[in-house]
Amino acid sequence: MTTAAPKPPSTWAPLRNRVYRALWIAQLVSNLGTWMQTVGAQWILVDQPNAAALVAFVQTATTLPVMLLSIPSGVIADLVDRRRLLLGAQTTMALLAATLAVTTATGHTTPAVLLTLLFLLGCGQALTAPAWQAIQPELVPREQIPSVAALGSMSMNIGRAVGPAIAGVLVSLSGPTLVFILNALSFGAIVAALILWRRPSTERSLPSERPLAALQAGTRFIRAAPAIRRVLLRSILFIAPGSALWALLPVVARDGLHLGSSGYGLMLGALGVGAVLGALALSRVRALLTPTRQLGIAAVVFGVATVGAALLHSVVPVLLLLVCAGFAWLLALSTMNATMQLLLPGWVRARGLSVYMLVFMGGQAIGSLVWGLVAGAFGVVAALLSAAVLLGCCALTTLWLPIRHDADALDLTPSAFWPEPQLVEEPSPADGPVMVLRPYDVPPENVEEFLAAMVFVGRSRQRTGAMEWRLYRDVGVVDRYVEAFVVRSWSEHMQQHQVRLTAQDQLRESAVTRFASGDETTITHLVAVPPR
Repeated sequence: MTTAAPKPPSTWAPLRNRVYRALWIAQLVSNLGTWMQTVGAQWILVDQPNAAALVAFVQTATTLPVMLLSIPSGVIADLVDRRRLLLGAQTTMALLAATLAVTTATGHTTPAVLLTLLFLLGCGQALTAPAWQAIQPELVPREQIPSVAALGSMSMNIGRAVGPAIAGVLVSLSGPTLVFILNALSFGAIVAALILWRRPSTERSLPSERPLAALQAGTRFIRAAPAIRRVLLRSILFIAPGSALWALLPVVARDGLHLGSSGYGLMLGALGVGAVLGALALSRVRALLTPTRQLGIAAVVFGVATVGAALLHSVVPVLLLLVCAGFAWLLALSTMNATMQLLLPGWVRARGLSVYMLVFMGGQAIGSLVWGLVAGAFGVVAALLSAAVLLGCCALTTLWLPIRHDADALDLTPSAFWPEPQLVEEPSPADGPVMVLRPYDVPPENVEEFLAAMVFVGRSRQRTGAMEWRLYRDVGVVDRYVEAFVVRSWSEHMQQHQVRLTAQDQLRESAVTRFASGDETTITHLVAVPPR
């Protein structure tokens, strides 16, 4: 008799958590405020000389900081208290938004002032985004992470669909000042939610990593994690062609469907409705399909919608296809985001998510630019059809480039299972590099099994800090193998011992510990002697 697989939690399950619910509502309000701010900023610039270029600079000013600061922001979010970081950044952003409202009300918002303040607000968004993503697993159980990712995507799409419509009405009635005031208040909602969150403090027995060393550690982790690299690759394969529809949708509305700005807003609304429907159906979809199949189906559906936008000239069918596209967009993004979060242990989570965000934002920004150039050279229809073909290819590649389907089953809780080094002299934290040698006695009949298991052990060592790792055969001792790896400093090696190892690493290492020669005293730690 087989036991039925547990039913995936509902999309709304995380909202039962009081802290997460307050933060999600505050995030939704902030997303609405951000998109309202964009409309208000564009309205100010629309009557200026060179209005077309200035209006385009609004998006550049808000998105460029994310591309420039995502990686440093991820490092910072892993080194400091994430709640305090979010509080400081959101408070600063509220003050910047209030400054924009005041300068607009007093008639001092020149294009230079406006773009400068938008750029600074974009820097705040870039600083908070990795930390915001990284706190999610602290608030809800692991099995609810896909639901959290769906709710986050839904919040973003609702903001994108509804915010401009609200701003259009408010700007027409009272000008952009009110929009900017509401945006400042929206940041205040997040600050209030963060103040109510009493995040448990964590005791540090080791000194904090230095920023450059932390950046290098995060880079090594991703290099030694094939499953994470696969998610990043799948993100590029979907987002690069998928950005064509988002970039060219205004042109489709104007030239293909002969709609005005309200019609374009209706098309954005259709995408938002699709995202909401996707969130509602996510738990049912997850029960039926693996993450890889979800990505394949999302690419096909988004590709079909892109073809429809290129070839159809009737509003209703295009709107229905855009609802499907919004569903597919949410399905793909929530699947990739959730998989990334489930694959990243806490000590490096913000750094890993910052790389994902850079890929996502960079793919959209560069993709939009490329598809705009293609549309200018060959026409909108050719650009959209080319993007649809690439989306079809993206779906086909899932057959041989799948993402990990059991990420939610991984146990990434910290596990300091290594024995403490046997020392006669304690090195200083900065001493290094450090070489660690561990011998194994492996009977000939177990060599193949041992070598296969050591591949995963080597990746574990590199993910947790080893700059170099290699397995040697000792030709002076029968059946003797020696593992050797090098860590940058004694401090980083202690980070391996006490912070970075997880229960999953322990599981991988248990496959070879029975071959270990002797006890922990046979593990050798060599600290490099500085040249004289």
